[in-house]
Order: sequence, then C-alpha cells, then structure tokens
Amino acid sequence: MEIIDLTKTISDGMPVYPGDPAVNIGVATTVKEHGYEVRTLQMGSHTGTHVDAFSHMHERMASLDEIPLTQFCGRAMRVTTTMDFPACTGLFFAEGVGIDVLEKILTASPPFVGGHLSEELERQLLKRQIVTYTDLEKLESLPIGEAFSFFGLPLKIENGDGSPVRAIAILE
Repeated sequence: MEIIDLTKTISDGMPVYPGDPAVNIGVATTVKEHGYEVRTLQMGSHTGTHVDAFSHMHERMASLDEIPLTQFCGRAMRVTTTMDFPACTGLFFAEGVGIDVLEKILTASPPFVGGHLSEELERQLLKRQIVTYTDLEKLESLPIGEAFSFFGLPLKIENGDGSPVRAIAILE
C-alpha cells in the first residue's frame, strides 16, 4: 500500500486566489509561557487544497454540512480527456480541463472531480451536485487509468461553501 499526499501545505502568507482572504497563522499561546501551544488560523474557506460545496457557486444549494460524507471519498482514477471515463468513479485531471469535457464527465456520473478545472466547468459540475476539488498537488504522480482510494474530507462547517482538506490517494 502506498499513500500519496495530494495536499498543499497551508502556511502564513501563502499565495491565495485573487480576492480571497490572506492566510495569517499566529501564535496564541506557547509551551514555554503557558504550558501548551495553540495557533490562531485566519484564512478563507477555499485556501490551499480544498473542496467546494454546491453552495459555493449556486444559491440555495447544499452546503458542506448537508452533503453526505460518501461524496468526499471513494474509488477514483486519474484520467485524461481522451480516455473513456469509468462509471461512478471520482475523476482527477493532472492537466487543465475546460467545459468541453462536461458532457463526458456527466455521462460517467462521478461523485467528485478534481484537478485543474476551468471556472466554467467547476460551476456546471457543482450545479449538477458533483463535488469539486482544487489546488491539489502531485496529481502527475498518480498512475493514469488505475483505480485508487481517495479521501478528501472537509471540516464540518455550518453553511460551509468550501473547506481546506487533507487529500490523499491510497494505491493498492
């Protein structure tokens, strides 16, 4: 078994999407002074490697706390746009993909799609209740066309439109 971490490290002042809140990580208490360490975290819900709820781009659609956990994990595969997509399997693209693959994705009925997705494609997937993952790293290290287990669970944020995740692929 091999576990591949697909997650970007969240760090103070890291680059964020234009218009998103800056990342600020501070020290609230220290072991030396208080006997324990606690950090303060200030960041947007779409910081680093993250998952998007349907409500991210559509009003009156489900937020993170309303989406079943089964949509954030399961069988997945790294694919290319020229391949036949497996049915009911999460899809990951290491290369940029646009709206031109929407119908092909919908035919496969994946619970989630991740990678370098155009905003238009992401909007349409969320509208159709397909969870999206963005800002993943090391996707190119996943074998093309081979199934693996994926886990990218969000924080349980009330009315959450998105959440950073620790995204992992488990290769058997």
